[in-house]
Parts: sequence; structure tokens; C-alpha cells
Amino acid sequence: MKTRYLMQGLGLAYVLLLLGICLPGENIIYRNTETCESEQVSGQSTGASVESGMDADTGTEKIKEKPMIALTFDDGPNETCTPRLLDGLKERGVHATFFLIGKNIEQGNNAEIVKRLQEEGHLIGNHTYNHVEITRVSDEVAFEELEKTNQLITSITGKPVEYMRPPFGVWQKELEQKIHIIPVMWNIDPLDWATENEDEIVNKVVTDAEENDIILLHDCYESSVNAALRIIDLLQAEGYEFVTVDRLMLN
Repeated sequence: MKTRYLMQGLGLAYVLLLLGICLPGENIIYRNTETCESEQVSGQSTGASVESGMDADTGTEKIKEKPMIALTFDDGPNETCTPRLLDGLKERGVHATFFLIGKNIEQGNNAEIVKRLQEEGHLIGNHTYNHVEITRVSDEVAFEELEKTNQLITSITGKPVEYMRPPFGVWQKELEQKIHIIPVMWNIDPLDWATENEDEIVNKVVTDAEENDIILLHDCYESSVNAALRIIDLLQAEGYEFVTVDRLMLN
């Protein structure tokens, strides 16, 4: 009899344990510090990077997702500034998104820069061929501006172009059905094209930055490149992870 009650008690405890594991709650991953095995207590993993810390209540190591943020660069490639920016990004382990102007791709050896962008894991997008405001041209011209640049990029990378940044932030929604490309806007614009004051650019971005923001900069100005690398250093120190816009938008 005692054995039967004991087995029933153990069975009840097991059921309660299972319920405790399956109940919905905070999306936190716990790692057993003795076995180094990780498990997510509840919710679905987003694939975001994580950082760890000790949980005061359980004594286990708690892993929190890092806040993500995206750096984007318009108007490249630039034969002088873009390679130096890429050197800085590689040194910091950062991937960014580059919206390229078609006619710039065709200048000098800039096609090699596009290859490097692809090889080093950056996301490449379309910024039209001539940097035109596409709402001020006919649908046919707008389509040509995008399609020609798409073909240039794909001929170099071997991959289709899925994202674009409309110059001046003005977009014709009808084009989405025709060219099947996703427009990408931004949350933070320090107007780096209008100033060479690096401190001003850095302060504007770092002060306003929040999780899931998209930062607009340009990789055709030395001051913008310098400011971008400083921004990365400062925001990484605050715990941010820099990602490409596709990862941010799909998060």
C-alpha cells in the first residue's frame, strides 16, 4: 500500500514538473552551469544573439537576447570610402546593408567592391541607377532605374536583389507588384551628407538609438565612415548587435 502511494506521489510530482516546463512565460533561456547545456524555458527562439548573466533566484545562468540595430549605407560604392569602411566593419565583426547606385557600380573597379560586399556577408540593395526620385518619373522610367541596377548587382553576386532604398524616401507602392522588391526606410537620419562634423553625426545617432532601429548613413564621405565606426564602438559597448536589415525586418 505504501509503495502504491509512493508511486502515485512520484507520478503527480512528475506531471507537475512537466506542466511547469510547458507553461508560457518569459522568453528566457537558462543554461545549467554544471553541464553547460541550454534550454529555453518558454516561448520560441528568435535566433537573436544572446548575452548571459546569473539569475539570483535560481542560481542558474540566464541568457538574454541582445537588442538588434541595423546600419545602412546609401549612394555607394565609393572607391575610396567603401573599402575603408569595410575594413572597419570586418575588424569589428559587423555586417551592414548597402544600397548601391547603378552608375557607381560601373565606375572604375567598383564591381570588385560589390564582390567584396557579398563575400564578407553584407546585404546588398538597390538605390536606383541614377539616384532619381522615382515619383517624379514615369512608371516605365522608374522600373528601368530599378531593373537595370538589379541586373548589375546580380551579374556580380549571382544572387537576386530583394531590397531597395528609394532615394529621398519616396516610393511608388504600385512598383512592388511589378518588380517584387521590398522598400527599406529608416528611423534615424543624422543628415551626414550635410555636415563633416563627425561628433554631430555620432551624437545624433547614439542619443536616439533604440532597439530595432535602422540608421541611415552614406559610404561616400570620409566623415561618415569615421562616424559609423565610432557609432559601432559606442553601441556595441551598450550591448547592441548590428545586423543586416533583412534579419531585423524578419525578427
